[in-house]
Amino acid sequence: MERFLVIVISAAIGTIFFLWFSQAVKKQYMQAYIMSHLWLLHPNAICYWRTAMAVIGFVLYFFTLYQSVAIFIFTFAAILDGVDGVTARGCNLGSTWGEWLDPMCDKLTYLPTLIGFAYEGIISINLVWILVGIEFAGQFFARRILTWIKFSGAANNFGKIKAIICFGLVILCALIDKNQEIINIADEVLMTCIILSSASMIFKFIPNRLYADILSALNFVCGVTSLILTHHHYFAWAICIIITGQLFDLFDGRMALKHGGTRYGPYLDDIADFVSFGLAPAYVIVQKGGSFAWFAGGIFILGVAFRLIRFITMDKKRTDLPGGIFNGLPSPAGALIVLGASLIAIHGILWGMTFVSVGLMMSHIRFAHFGRVILKQIPKPVFYLISALIIITLAFIFKTKNVQMFGYLILSSIILYMIAGRICIRR
Repeated sequence: MERFLVIVISAAIGTIFFLWFSQAVKKQYMQAYIMSHLWLLHPNAICYWRTAMAVIGFVLYFFTLYQSVAIFIFTFAAILDGVDGVTARGCNLGSTWGEWLDPMCDKLTYLPTLIGFAYEGIISINLVWILVGIEFAGQFFARRILTWIKFSGAANNFGKIKAIICFGLVILCALIDKNQEIINIADEVLMTCIILSSASMIFKFIPNRLYADILSALNFVCGVTSLILTHHHYFAWAICIIITGQLFDLFDGRMALKHGGTRYGPYLDDIADFVSFGLAPAYVIVQKGGSFAWFAGGIFILGVAFRLIRFITMDKKRTDLPGGIFNGLPSPAGALIVLGASLIAIHGILWGMTFVSVGLMMSHIRFAHFGRVILKQIPKPVFYLISALIIITLAFIFKTKNVQMFGYLILSSIILYMIAGRICIRR
């Protein structure tokens, strides 16, 4: 309990400082102060400071009795990872050296501590060294190659989310170290970090204009994989794969708008959406819905097909529909309603939730686009933090194999999305 309070207090103080600084750096007086104290507040200097703090925290935690002080120092060092980016953007102090230095300092902050916890038996030694190998391969070899071929080596979303999860993993290990009765999900979270680190490195070598098509293709693969898993009655895994496809779908449109795409990209996106958010959820309904569930599954497929066709042929051409606003519930959200219900509800309720989902998709109720409207109103650091928390929560659910908790989490997320979307529309 004592360590938990230390972690909470440290996180609260660090978060308050970050929120204050994020607003203060927009003021002219603060920008002037930073420019006159670059030796202390330059983004690169902040990187050096937080790395030094991490070293001090490492020594205090593993070689002294001042572990609470070490946790506070490390937590504040992790918060400073966001401060250097805010300073660089607010004062226009970004540089090529900073692009290399920032992720390097991230690695020097959390990797030594993770190695320490590995040798204390909290997490897998082998997995930690795999992460170390991938991280430094990306830092020293991949970035050098990127420089030769004149590609950007700046961190992408995979790398940023991975860094936050790694920082959180260190805090989680500290909590488990003192409270052995806590369910240990450290290895599952660490495996996620390895996957994200690999994806971060690979995507740096791919031309930006192909990002959207690759994400759509990955969404399609998720839909097909989910159908296979559902056929073998691995329902929780099938649903998790569909949610992964939704994450790919969330960003393919944004990548197309930001970097462009290919001529076949929109067709691939539509096919992937129909498979992942139409056929795959419908097959879950058929397998979980009891007798005559094929009828409810067929209704759901028709509802998704109608939703996609109306969007392509009519809604895209409407001038009275603001950008980022959907006419009817989007099919990914409709899929989540039936998927969440399939994990917690009996046959009759699942059928009812299916008809509710189809009705909302076919309706003319307006819903905000999660990526283009809602996410834009969420500060990037908060978005990365939420993403990290979702991943850690999923790791806990799969560790405990609590299927009903997974279902309630899915339905809760949809309710929050609809409420947030309606608030954004009214604004």
